[in-house]
Formats: sequence, C-alpha cells, structure tokens
Amino acid sequence: MTTTPLTNAQIAWRAAQDIADGAYVNLGIGFPEMVAQYQPAGREAVFHTENGILGFGEAPPKGEEDWDLINAGKKAVTLKPGAAFFHHADSFAMVRGGHLDVAILGAYEVAETGDLANWSTGPKGVPAVGGAMDLVHGAKRVAVITDHVTKDGKPKLVKRCTLPLTGVGCVTRVYTSLAVVDIANKRFVLREKLSGMSVADLQAVTGGELVIDGSVGDLVVPAL
Repeated sequence: MTTTPLTNAQIAWRAAQDIADGAYVNLGIGFPEMVAQYQPAGREAVFHTENGILGFGEAPPKGEEDWDLINAGKKAVTLKPGAAFFHHADSFAMVRGGHLDVAILGAYEVAETGDLANWSTGPKGVPAVGGAMDLVHGAKRVAVITDHVTKDGKPKLVKRCTLPLTGVGCVTRVYTSLAVVDIANKRFVLREKLSGMSVADLQAVTGGELVIDGSVGDLVVPAL
C-alpha cells in the first residue's frame, strides 16, 4: 500500500514512460527537464530547445561544460550524433508549425477544461510566459508534471484557473505526486492513483470532479 507522495524524480520517471521512441519533445525549464533522465530502455526521444538545438543530450560532467552549448534554461548540454543548430525564429517556426510531438511543462494550476496556468505576476512570480504559450498550442500533445497540491495544501487541479493563462484547452494529461489524470471532454478522468489512497481521499485534494471511466490502475514507480 503506497500513500507517500511521489518525489519529483518519480513523477518525471512516470511521464517519461509515455514518450514514444523517436518522438520530438520539448521539456519546460526546471522540473520538466528531469524527464530526459528517465527514457525507457530501447527508446530515444529527440529533444528540442527553443533557443535553437535539436538532438541535445545529457548534461556534461561538472567542469567540462561548454557554455556555448546551453538549453533554454541556460543549463549546459551535450550534443548527440546528428544534432542540429538553427535560428531562434526557426525554432519557434517548428513549434508553431506543429512539428513537436510532445511538450511537457510544469504548472501552478490546471483546469478540468485543459486550461493551463504556469506563470504568475507579482514579486514572487515568473516574470513572463515565455515560449510556453507557443508550445502548448503548437505541440501535438501537451502534458503537465506537478505536485498534486501547493505547499500550503491547496489543489493545483482546479475547476477554473485563477492565475493568468498560458493556454486554453491545451493539456491532455497531468502526472502528479498522487495520480495520473487525463483531461477529456472538459473533465478530469482518473487513470492511476497511489495504491494506498482511496478515490475519496484523492478527490478531497482535487479542485475539480474526478471521473472514473474504466479501470483505475495503481501508480507504480521505482524508488529513485
């Protein structure tokens, strides 16, 4: 029976399991970048970064960074065979042209309608929406990885977002510290949950109604 919330690494691992071999993927700055560490054996995604690299690899060993090779989060990366460089404008043409299979982002709030808020204003806010607004409407599939609740215990999966929107009706799946939830027909559809947590317990920390449509699997991840 598992009731301990997943760590960020475990959430990232679970999201990585749904990325198809050869998929073109953009990972949001910060927490979502962890997804790249957990590609399943026998599969290899092609990672895209808004500042103009396709096919970058893992971070170099400490002290061996080439600071001319960075991702959109200003972190040093390596290159895989066949990697390509291109202008920032061309990078966004790829995004807006629908050439990315998956975008995985963090979130402050996700609404049952699929609306996403992942930036905020104010002294502690993210200063701007950045490229996320393009990503959520350009990628073929948009997923979110996040804690299920805020640090003060409030739901992050809500009926309606209260923060500035990044995108409208764009999110199709959310991987949280407690569950995997699809968004379909403007509803939260529960797909997986921690085995030791009842649906009622999960509903108590979810702002929108959780719908059961078919079987609900156990959210099983390795100890990372």
